Amino acid sequence: MKIAVVGTGYVGLVTGTCFAEMGNSVTCVDIDEAKIAGLKNGVLPIYEPGLEEMVLENYREERLRFTTSLEEAAASATIHFIAVGTPPGEDGAADLQYVLAVARELGRHMQADYNVVVDKSTVPVGTADKVRTAIQQELDKRGSAIKFDVVSNPEFLKEGAAIDDFMHPDRVVIGATDEQAAQMMHDLYEPFTRNHDRILIMGVRDAEMTKYAANAMLATKISFMNEVAALCEKLDVDVENVRIGIGSDERIGYHFIYPGCGYGGSCFPKDVKALLRMAEENQLEPLVLNAVEQRNDRQKMRLFEKITDTYGHDLSGLTFALWGLAFKPGTDDMREAPSLVLIRELIAAGARIQAHDPVAIETARREMNSAWLEEGKITFYEHQYDVLEGADALILITEWKPFRKPDFERIGKRLNSKVIFDGRNQYNPREMHALGFNYTGIGRNYKG
Repeated sequence: MKIAVVGTGYVGLVTGTCFAEMGNSVTCVDIDEAKIAGLKNGVLPIYEPGLEEMVLENYREERLRFTTSLEEAAASATIHFIAVGTPPGEDGAADLQYVLAVARELGRHMQADYNVVVDKSTVPVGTADKVRTAIQQELDKRGSAIKFDVVSNPEFLKEGAAIDDFMHPDRVVIGATDEQAAQMMHDLYEPFTRNHDRILIMGVRDAEMTKYAANAMLATKISFMNEVAALCEKLDVDVENVRIGIGSDERIGYHFIYPGCGYGGSCFPKDVKALLRMAEENQLEPLVLNAVEQRNDRQKMRLFEKITDTYGHDLSGLTFALWGLAFKPGTDDMREAPSLVLIRELIAAGARIQAHDPVAIETARREMNSAWLEEGKITFYEHQYDVLEGADALILITEWKPFRKPDFERIGKRLNSKVIFDGRNQYNPREMHALGFNYTGIGRNYKG
């Protein structure tokens, strides 16, 4: 099939590359000339394990192309994916200006007799109707009788495992009202679900809602477990035992019930806010969703609170080693990352920071206040053990694999004091106590 993917961000680039991997002819479009030039030279704008090799191979085999011209891409394609950003506005609602701008341009440039336009971006319920109207208005201006249908095909990709998620999906949700559009989408995805059909056909609005509901449910599990962890600290209970106890119930499961220092990223925070806004616009008080967001905001402060419980609120003269900057392992994405909140609070309290992340250091440099860098309030290190030298405590905030079984003897020798604040409950309190560390986790209670 001939496919155009508009937007070469996280979703667009993974989508286009994986379709090309299955033999389709894919053209990825972006208005960012530097990004397109970089992709043509094998320089990717994002980090995702396995993606670079797949992009290079499919580009070399000419199944994958890159251009800044949507007119060029739309002229030869029959399926057009809209995968541009939908950032939250000031009121939390998803901003559709980029989606609708693409829709209008598709209306000006589509050439096939029949086209399927696919909302791949995460969009509010009712967006397909707006996209359809925008396209039809442009076709009317052209006096064109081209036929098209708009489909919702939300993505369910986990950063750090996106290639496997796309190539081996647990479900493919397709929202379509037209039988021909639904069949074209089914044919497109069939090679990804050959073991058994995982393709779910539903109404367009149902599909739009499914994406938001899925992310909000996962965010709810995280916030619920973080609230349980806070209660465990009050009741002298070890949340790790509670996690194992409830996770063994197959109705609950172990996924997304790990207590920590809060969720971040491009999806959960934005989608919860958008769902909150949708509820409010429809005169529904979103009691559960409000609580999910409030707990997560508070959870991002939890490590800082634990640090000030230990050292007091004036952290002048103290240096903290930070392991992890990305919002989760497997990505360089720092959008809404808990590390940003912690860094801001530590520096405001007078502390200095020495930070390391396996892939997110350059992202972090761009995110930091330039004055902090110039004044040496935060320094980045390429090696995980170098950040420990002269630090008063180690703070683990992103659970990258190299941090899971580190050399604790080496850690103890480099730190000024054997103190660890574990924002992801990676270490065993009993073992840490035996090694002589003053250890603090999230909801962990161990008296020694």
